[in-house]
Amino acid sequence: MAGRGGAAYDRRVADRSATTLPGALASPRYLVSGWPWRALGYLVSAPLLLTAALPVLLPVTAGTAVAWAVLARWLSGPWLSVLVALAGAALVAAVAPVAVAPVTSVERLRLGLVDRRPLPPRPAPSGADGWGQLRARYTQPWSWREVAHAVVAVPAAAAVFTALVPVLAVVGVVAAAPLVVLLSDEPVTFGPAVLSRAGEAVPLTLAALAALPVLGYLVGLAAAGLAAAGRALLWGSSAQRLRAELSEVEQSRARIARAFEAERRRIERDLHDGAQQRLVGLTLRLGMARLDLPPDSPASEAVAAAHEEAKQLLAEFREFVHGIHPAILTDRGLVPALRELAGRCPVPVTVDADLPGRPPGPIESTAYFVVAEALSNVAKHSGARRAEVTVRGDGAVLSVRVRDDGCGGADAAAGTGLVGLSDRVAAVGGTLDLSSPVGGPTVVRVELPWGPSQR
Repeated sequence: MAGRGGAAYDRRVADRSATTLPGALASPRYLVSGWPWRALGYLVSAPLLLTAALPVLLPVTAGTAVAWAVLARWLSGPWLSVLVALAGAALVAAVAPVAVAPVTSVERLRLGLVDRRPLPPRPAPSGADGWGQLRARYTQPWSWREVAHAVVAVPAAAAVFTALVPVLAVVGVVAAAPLVVLLSDEPVTFGPAVLSRAGEAVPLTLAALAALPVLGYLVGLAAAGLAAAGRALLWGSSAQRLRAELSEVEQSRARIARAFEAERRRIERDLHDGAQQRLVGLTLRLGMARLDLPPDSPASEAVAAAHEEAKQLLAEFREFVHGIHPAILTDRGLVPALRELAGRCPVPVTVDADLPGRPPGPIESTAYFVVAEALSNVAKHSGARRAEVTVRGDGAVLSVRVRDDGCGGADAAAGTGLVGLSDRVAAVGGTLDLSSPVGGPTVVRVELPWGPSQR
């Protein structure tokens, strides 16, 4: 009991102390741990990888066969082989990027057997529509890494599996040699030896058992090599994986910014078409009721007070809706929206804008709210007599500058609202710079990537 308990303890320790198969192979407890079985499971699961590759193999094999049959009518010899090989490579390049995903998914599951390290997230094809996602599969590096992995890993796994199964079968039969001889009515041949009694087969069993540790290490080495190659092909070096993860984070942040902007527009539209219209109707009805009542009656005074409060509430509600997402920005674009914003600022503001067209929605919205926050700070804190808003775009970069002649000394970290705007600018891949020496002037500069239109 104590011996079995100690072996189980050693197995648990070995399993916990290593996170990868190479690390387990370096441990003296490797053979008494679960890692040899993990390695064996990784190797014998090769048929799953081959099955996952069928969406690539079937059309490529069929296309190559058709190319051979067609070209064989006019060519023969080495030229025929070269052209058929080129046709097969072209078919792989055409089919594999869109059909290789099951191979990658199966390999991720198999790698979990021999490598406990977290796997990088599988990139998602970027693109707003199906065509954009399809194009990404032919242009993104990660997609071609998956193709390279399938081209290398599937044949290698199949070759190792083909060599391993006969070896396991031979070792298993040799280990069971006494039982085979015992169940046979005639002498059994094992290589050069002809055995007629079970006792004569015991040395074969001992030899097979002695070979098991060697086989365990060979299986581990083969699985470790294939797994390392698969991980390297799929995710590259640590620096490459870090760059890929950073790229995915940036894309995710941009998707969140677009979703946030779309939600702002939806809320603005719902409030404008719903609650605001009800407030307008309520104000009109109170105004009509006010006209119908005698001027000096108590009811007239109450209705008049309610009417004034309703008008004030409507004005405040319109300002609130405007702050969520101004309708003029959606309907007419950035420049008219900035001119309207400048007209409502208590400090005189001049707007100088020169754009080749409308920027993408998230970029346009970000630029607008940067200017809105900057002008709000001008009105509240700067003591400025005038401000200038300059907007320029060349189809690649949208530049926005807000300058005032106030007292300066603004600090983005002091709660002026620019910290949140800086995060919002960074979310769409832009930069925000604040220059505000004591005594002024204060200048807010923003550069945003123009990018393809997302409207």
